[in-house]
Amino acid sequence: MSGLPGTVDVVAFTGDASWGGYTMVSGRWIDRPGEAVVPTPLLTATGTRVGDTVTVNGLSAPVTVRIVGEILDPRNDGMQVFTDSATLTGAHPDLTESSHHIAVAPDTDVPAYVTALNKELAPLGATARTGGLGAGGDMVLTLNALSSILTLMLVAVAALGVLNGVLLDTRERVREIGVHKALGMTPRQTVAMVLTSVTVTGLVAGAVGVPLGVALHGRVLPAMGDSVGLRLPDSVIAVYHGAELLPLALGGLLIATLGALLPAGWAARARTATALRTE
Repeated sequence: MSGLPGTVDVVAFTGDASWGGYTMVSGRWIDRPGEAVVPTPLLTATGTRVGDTVTVNGLSAPVTVRIVGEILDPRNDGMQVFTDSATLTGAHPDLTESSHHIAVAPDTDVPAYVTALNKELAPLGATARTGGLGAGGDMVLTLNALSSILTLMLVAVAALGVLNGVLLDTRERVREIGVHKALGMTPRQTVAMVLTSVTVTGLVAGAVGVPLGVALHGRVLPAMGDSVGLRLPDSVIAVYHGAELLPLALGGLLIATLGALLPAGWAARARTATALRTE
C-alpha cells in the first residue's frame, strides 16, 4: 500500500458481508465497488481517516479505494483492507474464493449444523467453524476464565477485609453481647444483630463502588486499546445496561454479609458468662 512499509492483506467479498460479525467503530460497511473498510491500526499507520482514499499496489495495476468505515479487527496486526470483489476485478481477474460465510436461519442449532456440515466437507479437505458475532474461540474462553478467576479473587479479598473488621468490632463488643444474651437474646438474634451492623456499609459500598467501577472501566478500556493501536467502539465499552447495574450494586451487601458470617457465628456461640467476664 502506498505510504506504508511491508504488505497488507486485502480481503474481497462477493455480496453483502455486513452481517458477518465485523464490529464497526465508525463509518459504514462497503456497499459498492471502489469502497473499503479498514482496521484502526492501518488508519494510524497511513495517517488516513474515514473518507480518504488509499492505493493498493502489488496487483497487475494499482487500485484506489475510498475508506468508508473503520472496523475492529486485530488480525494481521490490523494491516488489512476489506473491499468488494468487483473493486479488484480489473487488476486481478482470477480471484480465488478462500472461504464462504453462511447465514443460518433463526433458532438454528449452530454447533449441530457445523458438525453435520463438516462431515460432508471432509472429503473435500474443507472445514466449517462457527463465526460471526457469537464466535468463541480459545482466546475468548481463556479471557473469560481469567476474568472469572480475577472476579472471584477480588470478592474473596473484599470479604476477608469485612471479616477482619467485623471480627475486631465483635470482639470489642463481646461484653455488650454478653449483656444482651443475659437479657434473653437468642443465637439467631445475635447473628442477625452482627449481620445488620454491616448492612449499611455494604449498601453504601455498592452504591459508590459500581459508578466508580463503571467510570474506571470507561477510562481504562479505551486506554488499553490505544496502547495497542485499537480504537474500541461503544458496543465493546458499554457492556452493562442500567437494569444490570442494580444487582452489581447489591453485590456490596452480599460481600459484606459473607464476610460477617463467621464473626456472627462466633458471637452466637459465645457463652454468656464468658462474655460478661470479658473486659
